[in-house]
Amino acid sequence: MRDPMHFDARAEVYERSRPLYPEALWARLRELGVLGGGRRVLDLGAGTGEATGRLVESGATVTAVEPGIALAERLRRRVPQARVVVATAEDVLLPDAAFDVAVVATAVHWFDLGIVVPKLHRVLRPGGQLAVWRTVFGDPEVSTPFRDRVSEIVAARPPADRPDALDPDHWTRVLTATGHFVVRHTEVFRWSVELDTDQIRGLFSTFSDWSAVEVEAAAQAADDLGGRVTEHYLTPLMLLDRVGPGTKA
Repeated sequence: MRDPMHFDARAEVYERSRPLYPEALWARLRELGVLGGGRRVLDLGAGTGEATGRLVESGATVTAVEPGIALAERLRRRVPQARVVVATAEDVLLPDAAFDVAVVATAVHWFDLGIVVPKLHRVLRPGGQLAVWRTVFGDPEVSTPFRDRVSEIVAARPPADRPDALDPDHWTRVLTATGHFVVRHTEVFRWSVELDTDQIRGLFSTFSDWSAVEVEAAAQAADDLGGRVTEHYLTPLMLLDRVGPGTKA
């Protein structure tokens, strides 16, 4: 079973190894009015601040919620301008109508959305927005020798039943099921990053469903392919509007 505290035990590696989100994502969020000076933003499942820092740089006042103590400590050091709260998204205590935007970056799959979605509706002001995105490690439309090796590693596991990270119908359904939000915009950003063997080892060790043996197999694959590989990733974005007076559901 995947353990969300897996990340806290690897906080230093997580901060060092997780890639940044693509610039095209931030440009689109600005165009959509999600980012901007004076915005009050709630960042749920903030980790070590991969999104938090950019939110602060946009001029927003940010409250970052992170359940991992070690992750939260690195987040405080990395983004001292943010208010950091150590709590789960389900348990955190937040005032009503206190935020203009809620952000969930590569964390929504960990949440009990039956609890979190109504809470977000309550803490967002009328007209507030919910922005949800994540990194998908591996573009299914791009085949590379390294990804072929990764597929061989994953194929050796028992079958797993989990939502497809790229299935927009699933995430639209679960995020709008309670009637608190409606989808305004969806988009998928494609991007690539070059990683060496040590970076592959560090990154894959942060994946909660990868064993140490599998991580070393991925690192060996990168080494066999010359010690440097180009990874092709995706970032699906979903922007939702808070339902309230005047909102078209």
